[in-house]
Amino acid sequence: MRARSDFFRRLSAVRRVRAGLRGWGGVGAMAVVCVLAVAFVLLLPLTQSRGEAGADLGGQRTAQGVQAKAAKCDESTVQDQSPPPSDSDGTTINAIKERGYLNVGVDQNSYRWGYLNPNSSGELEGFDIDLVHAIAKNIFGSSYSPSKVHLLAIPTDQRIPAVQQKRVDMVVRTMTINCERAGKVAFSAPYFVTGQQVLAPKVSTVTGHNNSLADKRVCSAKGSTAYERLDADKTAHTLPASVDIKDTVPNQLDCLVKLQLGETDAVVTDGALAASLAAQDPTVELKGAAFTTEYYGVAMNLKATDLVRRVNRVLETYRTDTGPGGWRASYTKWLLPTLRADSKSADPPTPHYK
Repeated sequence: MRARSDFFRRLSAVRRVRAGLRGWGGVGAMAVVCVLAVAFVLLLPLTQSRGEAGADLGGQRTAQGVQAKAAKCDESTVQDQSPPPSDSDGTTINAIKERGYLNVGVDQNSYRWGYLNPNSSGELEGFDIDLVHAIAKNIFGSSYSPSKVHLLAIPTDQRIPAVQQKRVDMVVRTMTINCERAGKVAFSAPYFVTGQQVLAPKVSTVTGHNNSLADKRVCSAKGSTAYERLDADKTAHTLPASVDIKDTVPNQLDCLVKLQLGETDAVVTDGALAASLAAQDPTVELKGAAFTTEYYGVAMNLKATDLVRRVNRVLETYRTDTGPGGWRASYTKWLLPTLRADSKSADPPTPHYK
């Protein structure tokens, strides 16, 4: 009510001045009226915004005006910005324990990473799935059982929305840590290192990430770092303008199908995933060396700091565990046949924390 009263009081004042100036005539009178009107308009937002909160809202505006800018993210060190490990429980972990199970977004189409194995029980298996269970064992302790892990298969471009909307507690799905994503989700320290590579038929003239891709159709997953890099390279003219990158699919496996059907000429994806695709089809192969360095991390909600710290604690043990439940045993079982022992991916990356 006070805001409305001030409004009409100031409006009446302007009208009175305008009436008193009628005898002045012409431009001079109008100039004075315009000055008063402008002052009135400038004062009005302040009067209305204060409302009954008064000084509180005014204080908010002042604070916003002097708010410090966030430090600029550096792509070369973004994987080192996760918080230090901790064994402590917190709001997020307590809620998971009270619920009785861990919700995790995973892949079901990436061979040896997260896939349905028709030759076993039909359950999801792979390198990422092993890590999920290692995390769940730590959270639930002696009460852990596989039934306390709920796996939700999600496509590549739904990883971040699933975390932000809290449909899952975390995503463990060959997810590269980068600055754009780190502003939307919280990442663990990295658990795997790889790089983008080109996959094409063995008989193809494509030789890698170079001019041999001219006039070629290149498939990548929607929302992937592979597509982002291809788009950036075309813009920067480090790839020929004739490279067709419009063909994006929900999952990397769809690219292999398109390659087999002759609907695309090459695939760009993480080398670790490309090797798994090649393992499913002996007529295709990796072309050229990796042209990026990519670190995979576990993605969680930005507010779930206690969960991020706990996952980092799990990874500290998981990387160094030489037993059947550790990183190296999982790599040997799932990835060694396709990535070999001399791959830069054959050792877990060394963590650094902010």
